[in-house]
Amino acid sequence: MKNGIMYVIVFFLIGSCADKEVNTENKTPVEEQIRVTLSEAQLKSVGLKLGRVEQKQLSRRLILNGKIDVPPQNLISVSMPLGGFLKSTHLLPGMHVKKGELLATMEDQQYIQLQQEYLMAKSKMVYLESELKRQKELNQSKSSSDKVVQQTEMEYSSAKVTLSALAEKLRLLNIRPESLNDDNLSRSINLYSSIDGFVSSVNVNIGKYVNPTDVLFELINPADIHLNLKVFEKDLEFLNIGQKVSAYNNNQPEKKYACEIILISQNLSSDRSAEVHCHFDEYHKSLFPGMYMNAEIEIQNENASVVPEKAIVSYEGRDFVFVAMNKGQFEMLEIKKGVSEDEYIAIASLDGSDLKNRNLVVVGAYSLLMQLKNRPEED
Repeated sequence: MKNGIMYVIVFFLIGSCADKEVNTENKTPVEEQIRVTLSEAQLKSVGLKLGRVEQKQLSRRLILNGKIDVPPQNLISVSMPLGGFLKSTHLLPGMHVKKGELLATMEDQQYIQLQQEYLMAKSKMVYLESELKRQKELNQSKSSSDKVVQQTEMEYSSAKVTLSALAEKLRLLNIRPESLNDDNLSRSINLYSSIDGFVSSVNVNIGKYVNPTDVLFELINPADIHLNLKVFEKDLEFLNIGQKVSAYNNNQPEKKYACEIILISQNLSSDRSAEVHCHFDEYHKSLFPGMYMNAEIEIQNENASVVPEKAIVSYEGRDFVFVAMNKGQFEMLEIKKGVSEDEYIAIASLDGSDLKNRNLVVVGAYSLLMQLKNRPEED
């Protein structure tokens, strides 16, 4: 009986050891997984080049997004203060206009009525001025009472106020009251541009009646067009007034527009971001208000250990470099990538080992990776 039990125990021990041997054979050692060996012929065909880790000053870039904006003082809404019918205009969105250029001609009978009221008030003013002078002379000889003189003075002052108010209304219509007479009354008035810029929108058509609150045209003065960037709270500490910015849009990312930070908002929105306003060094006709833009800002320089971008390969979601070991043998070492600039990337080994004095594959690393991936499994 005892012998039978011993046989069973020995049988299970042998089976357990066999399982362990099978698992060990199926599991490739770590050293073999990350090393690759090439023959001399393979080395020549691959064309590997070795190099050392270099020390460079790299700039860290902050990538932001925003849109082109225009300050309120550079966005002009053209309206007709007294309303009226649009008689003529040549404007189209995108057209350039000069300061003082004719924008439109308006027409309405109330313009005639206003000019009529002004001329009548002016005529009455002349009469009251003469009458007041006469009443004062009569009052000196007691031929006119003080009450009559005071009443005439009141009428004269009231007519003077009315005349001044009507004159200001005429100036709103671009009519010079001092040059107005009964021979040059007009039912049409002209609207002129107050800035050098371009037409943003046209909201009327010929023959349409517009109210005083309606906006006929919108003009933009591009002299102060700027870029409004959205910057989150964690990045605000890196920005300063006067800092240089390089902006571009998604359609032409290779075309850069130089800017400079002119204002950093002191208020944070609900998503913990602030507005940063940048002024373009030079205005370009391809920039339009509301256009979305991307921007890059160099926020600091740091001394880093760098290698060329081609020296780094990605495998299974991780980054590696190949370190030269013995002749024809290379070890794949996992690294952590940092900032990049001018086709160089800062690296550091994950295990803390020093890479400065080791030879790395700087050309042909991808070929080594392919050799490693395509290596036949050993029996």
